[in-house]
Amino acid sequence: MQTSATYLLTDSRHITSPAQSIFFAIRGIRHNGHRYLRDVYLAGVREFVVEKGELSGETGALVRGWKDASVHVVENSLRALQDLAASHRAQFDIPVLGITGSNGKTIVKEWLAQLLGYDEVVAASPKSYNSQVGVPLSVWNIHASHTIGIFEAGISQPQEMELLQQIIRPSMGIFTNIGPAHDEGFRSTKQKITEKLKLFQKSGKLIYRSDYSLIREEVDLILRAANPELRPVTWATYAEADYRVSFRVSPVQTVLAVTMAGESSYFTTSFRDDASLENLVHCIVFLLDYGMAAEIIQDRIQRLRPVSMRLELKEGIAGSRLIDDTYNNDLQGLTMALAFLGRQDPARRKMVVLSDVLQSGLRPEDLYGQIATLLKGENISRLIGIGPEIGRHLALFDLPDADFYTTTEEFLRACDRYDFADALILVKGARPFAFERIVNRLQQKVHGTVLEINLDALTHNLNFYRSRLTEGTKVMVMVKAFAYGSGSAEVAALLQFHKVDYLGVAYTDEGVMLRQNGIRLPVMVMNPSSASFDALVKYDLEPEMYSRRILTEWIHYCEAQPDAGRIPAVHIKLDTGMHRLGFVEEDYDWLAEQLTVRHTFLKVAGIFSHLVGADDGVHNTFSALQYARFVRGTGLLEQAIGKKVLKHILNSAGIVRFPEYQLDMVRLGIGLYGVDATGLEQEALQPASCLKTVISQIKELPAGESVGYGRRGKVGHASRIGTLAIGYADGLDRRLGNGVGRVWVADRSGGGSYCPTVGNICMDMTMVDLTGTAAAEGEEVIVFGKENPIYSIAGEIGTIPYELLTGVSERVKRVFYKV
Repeated sequence: MQTSATYLLTDSRHITSPAQSIFFAIRGIRHNGHRYLRDVYLAGVREFVVEKGELSGETGALVRGWKDASVHVVENSLRALQDLAASHRAQFDIPVLGITGSNGKTIVKEWLAQLLGYDEVVAASPKSYNSQVGVPLSVWNIHASHTIGIFEAGISQPQEMELLQQIIRPSMGIFTNIGPAHDEGFRSTKQKITEKLKLFQKSGKLIYRSDYSLIREEVDLILRAANPELRPVTWATYAEADYRVSFRVSPVQTVLAVTMAGESSYFTTSFRDDASLENLVHCIVFLLDYGMAAEIIQDRIQRLRPVSMRLELKEGIAGSRLIDDTYNNDLQGLTMALAFLGRQDPARRKMVVLSDVLQSGLRPEDLYGQIATLLKGENISRLIGIGPEIGRHLALFDLPDADFYTTTEEFLRACDRYDFADALILVKGARPFAFERIVNRLQQKVHGTVLEINLDALTHNLNFYRSRLTEGTKVMVMVKAFAYGSGSAEVAALLQFHKVDYLGVAYTDEGVMLRQNGIRLPVMVMNPSSASFDALVKYDLEPEMYSRRILTEWIHYCEAQPDAGRIPAVHIKLDTGMHRLGFVEEDYDWLAEQLTVRHTFLKVAGIFSHLVGADDGVHNTFSALQYARFVRGTGLLEQAIGKKVLKHILNSAGIVRFPEYQLDMVRLGIGLYGVDATGLEQEALQPASCLKTVISQIKELPAGESVGYGRRGKVGHASRIGTLAIGYADGLDRRLGNGVGRVWVADRSGGGSYCPTVGNICMDMTMVDLTGTAAAEGEEVIVFGKENPIYSIAGEIGTIPYELLTGVSERVKRVFYKV
């Protein structure tokens, strides 16, 4: 298959240059790209790859009707994508490094790209693009001017790596380490290593740490037999190896001694944790073997910084919103960041602070011409370009406003003259430009406690629950109570991007806020009042009708409106046993009368109820009774209305335990945020929220001292007491004081310790026992998150995760991120 397209698309939601793109309709376990062909065509794309087996029925008729499009019909769209990338890779005879392993792949790749970038033009995977789709998209970016390629590859089951090897074709490799990631896809750890090693079956050399005996054994037994030309390059701290490495860790720095053939080189770094040091040694050994002098390596590693690999959405100054994507800057990463920018509030002015794009492999005029097209396509109102190269091509940028500076320092001196009020600002810069200084200037200053919300985890959890639904079942997601404490507008924007069908809020003002932040999805308001009817109509919000009183008030209000066409539809709530809100069975005849043609302006979008005990098997009989009551009630009301409407009774727990009750729609709530109320599927979910704080001070106290108000905290032994920058005003429940609660303190090995609270929790501070840890002042601790699950904390004080999530104060800064 041949194409002249510049961009390969696999996601219908990420389209920035449609005229230069080809769309691969890929069919996966939980998605099918063929469903979105119409959307992609309407967005302007005119070249497609579709599967022969999908061309029956409506899809076939749609494709055959395109007279101005080029359509490639293939057996498998993913294989066509991979074959195209493999053919592209075969055109270039340059050194290519392939990286695999359980952890550290992206860090090693990013660091080596930085370390080699002074002398080489590097083609590298963007972010962590290492999958069956991500690898071909990465390799597609190789251009004639690149002098070296660095690509990572990850697999989750057998037979996947052979395909990636054909695309990357690495001439050299690094195997970082082996761990439990994706264990479920393999019979054993040995099988997983063997499968990963297939990446290097035609490579000339492989770097790995021979302290990992299983890797060493599989290289010797399997890989070297399949590839006799392979030259292993090993390093170790304890085992025999080509390079012997020792570490001397101090509170200030780490000294690495690397010895080869009796000669030692010494390197210093500020990294102290084991994971970062292992990643760094992989880089050092590669560079030494590649021929770089030790003194040059030492100079360059001093400039390395931790790689966040995260795109973060933060609160900015003057009511602005800040998208922080400052760890690198490449064309594909910029495209992804602009797509994320485009999903946010469309009413805000869009600004981009952009550095020179390094190592693109393109001629500057072609590179910045493409960037100018991308920016214009996203309706950017102002560009601030920083760097000597982007400024030389200012004539290419046809934007309302564009300013250019040679250095970051020059921009920071002029920063105060800009109006950032209520703007949406993308800050995207290559590492040498130190754009973290710009982020520090533009972000809102708050104390060190933050609630991090993982947008990728939210997406994962949404997809998990969708996978439990039958085809055609719609999804309403509850974003009431500030999206369970996570931030309604940001979560709603993500859900809108992923095309959920409805959002649910508790009160009208929550719905108004969503509309004011650019949310266009249908919104159901669960507890409207007559005082909010004007706002419901103005913002097209659909109210819940739950009693004779509220429905009568709504009818009277609607009868007085001059334009019946603007009146939103309503949702009828039936009380089948919850006994909170809803029409009871005695109301049904009256309700049916109101919903007949007598009130033609009454449009009913849906009828719903709520299972009172869906999370507990002890209530199964009552849940079945509620469902039967609901079916009888909806049958009567649909007959009165004269048409079918959306019917829904399942919440998050119900989706898991009662799939037979799905009806037309389900309501996803706490499950989206990574908590399974049933306990049956908790391992399948990912925690979406992580509450972090910092250690403000550490005191060494002797046995017999007391801590906190009322001397409630008794110190029974010599202790290190840490004061944390969080208290009950931030939402930390006072019941977690006096050793009931605990925080997670990470250590340098990648593990950590649970540290109990000491004394009462104060308004703004909490004390914990850090005895036995190496924690230092200023370091982060986890209040709840993956390492310290919120459902476990809730259980300690006899409450539910909902209370802890919604209790996080709005004074706590929210940071949304995706990798």
